[in-house]
Amino acid sequence: MPINSLQFRTNMTKDLDKAIVQGATTGFFEDNVLRAKFVGAKTVLIPSMDMSGLGDYDRDNGFVQGAITLTSNSFTLQQDRARTFQLDREDNDETGIANLAGQVLGEFVRTKVVPEMDAYCLSKIGGYAATQSQTVTGTPATQAYKMFAEAEQKVREVVGYDEELVAFLDSDFMAALNASSEVSRSITVSDFKKGDVNLKVKSLDGITLLPVPKSRMKTAYTFYDGTTSGQTAGGFVPTQAAQSISLIVMPKRAASLVKKSETMRIWTPEQNIKADAYKFDYRLYYDVFLKNSMKAAIYVYVH
Repeated sequence: MPINSLQFRTNMTKDLDKAIVQGATTGFFEDNVLRAKFVGAKTVLIPSMDMSGLGDYDRDNGFVQGAITLTSNSFTLQQDRARTFQLDREDNDETGIANLAGQVLGEFVRTKVVPEMDAYCLSKIGGYAATQSQTVTGTPATQAYKMFAEAEQKVREVVGYDEELVAFLDSDFMAALNASSEVSRSITVSDFKKGDVNLKVKSLDGITLLPVPKSRMKTAYTFYDGTTSGQTAGGFVPTQAAQSISLIVMPKRAASLVKKSETMRIWTPEQNIKADAYKFDYRLYYDVFLKNSMKAAIYVYVH
């Protein structure tokens, strides 16, 4: 094995991890994972805390005893996704394997991994809210701002006004908001932190607006296994019963994106016993979980 192979693979994995966080609309949910601990191969424990409220102070007995309850909620990761690719030795030109690997895997993350992760996360979040009837109604073409404001109000009733909110919108709903006379002068540009990067994004009423392609905004998907007949191309498609999601308004901290592993292996033609080709293996094992304390603070428009 070349002496720098391990370091190269490690650096490449970190670069791809950063690409996912920055490229995926839902990538910032990874920032919400605090002190998560894995138990076994598929289970992760995410801590939560509950405290007693205020009581009356007694001038004879002093403070009323309260309680702090720390619990670890158990979640099981569902998405264990992977692919392997081969590139013939002769396809590697003078740019070198490092550039070739970066181009191949970078394009794979951008065009395949990021859309699928967004679709999975948003379907789980939006699908949950829809099943709980945490929805708003209306006609986006003429009532986009009214629907947006109603969703915000319902979320604020749960979490108050000091919680940072985000809104995921499909292209039609975003266009309707932009065209609305009620908000044409109210949309501003603000800072939004995603991983290690600060982005400039549009916001309305202090809520970050995150446009998402329609293909990633459904309540349920089938994720192809890559081997079954009809699924060999991999990727994902909406289920027949899936609804379209046009709007999600929620606290930024309401969901946690947990990744147990994002690994990438590179084999040279000399190491690849099956072909005279470079071999690239990519695996992403992840899931997104809703925080119990904020599940009631997610509102959607589905149709």
